[in-house]
Amino acid sequence: MGAMATELRDKVIVITGGAQGIGATTARALARLGARVAIGDVDQVRAEKLAGELDALALPLDVTDGRAFGEFLDEVERRLGPVDVLVNNAGIMLLAPLEQEDDEATTRQLEINLHGVIHGTREAIKRMRPRARGHIVNVASMAGKAGFPGAATYCATKHAVVGLSEAVRLELRGSGVDISCVMPAVVRTHLADGLVETKMFKSLQPEDVARAIVDVVRRPRFDVYVPRSLDVTGRLGRLVPRAVSEWFIHAVGADKVFMGARSGERAEYEARVRRS
Repeated sequence: MGAMATELRDKVIVITGGAQGIGATTARALARLGARVAIGDVDQVRAEKLAGELDALALPLDVTDGRAFGEFLDEVERRLGPVDVLVNNAGIMLLAPLEQEDDEATTRQLEINLHGVIHGTREAIKRMRPRARGHIVNVASMAGKAGFPGAATYCATKHAVVGLSEAVRLELRGSGVDISCVMPAVVRTHLADGLVETKMFKSLQPEDVARAIVDVVRRPRFDVYVPRSLDVTGRLGRLVPRAVSEWFIHAVGADKVFMGARSGERAEYEARVRRS
């Protein structure tokens, strides 16, 4: 797969969930580099406002609807040309111990975080494989490599995105189409409202993840950890016995990041994403 740096000017790059947070920050970074950016989001007001600032395209997109996702990409290609890069960024997080999580919260996370990525990846492959070029960037999480109490379903969806991406990478071998999996730590967007900080694992800014996405679009590779040190941490964790790994997680407070979330500070965000 591609190893040469790719110039971004005039590349058609689609970002789902692109109206705010990591998606919006990434859209700004790519637009500054001359890419032709298309923003897909259920929040059309925010999407159009951002698109106006960037001279980008904003179109409504519900990632949970596979047919609508295909029609969305068709419209992007009609207006901007063949899609060079799809960034599957849309995602939500609803927190609670699993026995307290209601069916609506479970289903909503599965629909957006997993089904949305499956729909986007499949529709992108249908368009990219015949052209023997293209790049799919799936935004997962470090929660796709480890389990954290208080966020079981969220972790499950991100583990699934990592596994999906690994399988599709093998399916695409030799096709000319790249796939990448971005795995950041906690990022200070509204998704992280109310989360506690730990001494060892400081949260990131959206700009940190946007830089990593821009870099991997330029130089495709599969594993993208943000920060890169998470790769080493994860490898070490898999080398030691589970009891040692879990002791370390407890010692640094990582097991309290989600369980200790301040529900009052998350109330507005969680109510909004349930309605979206």
